[in-house]
Amino acid sequence: MNQASVLKIAAKACDDKRAEDILALDMEGISLIADYFLICHGNSDKQVQAIAREIKDQAEENGIDVKKMEGFDEARWILVDLGDVIVHVFHKDERSYYNLEKLWGDAPLAELELGLNS
Repeated sequence: MNQASVLKIAAKACDDKRAEDILALDMEGISLIADYFLICHGNSDKQVQAIAREIKDQAEENGIDVKKMEGFDEARWILVDLGDVIVHVFHKDERSYYNLEKLWGDAPLAELELGLNS
């Protein structure tokens, strides 16, 4: 499965759990870590965990290897490693503090072809 398909599945999982301000950064040629960073946030610890759990479940249902999930218990910033796609699920308060969009400001936004909540 290609990175664009993985990105679409992860973005839909975020949207299904009503994640807010969903965006994807095209990291190809900018970072060796991944081709895409998908970033979103939830408004409570429970919602952040539900978003991350849905990403994991949807990935596994589609045969995508979830390499690692970090930060689930704290639910402030959960990182879901899907290989070429890294998903960052923030608690609303933490997202503005870490501001990955600004940190990786030279990365163009990737097109997300979904009817997203954001």
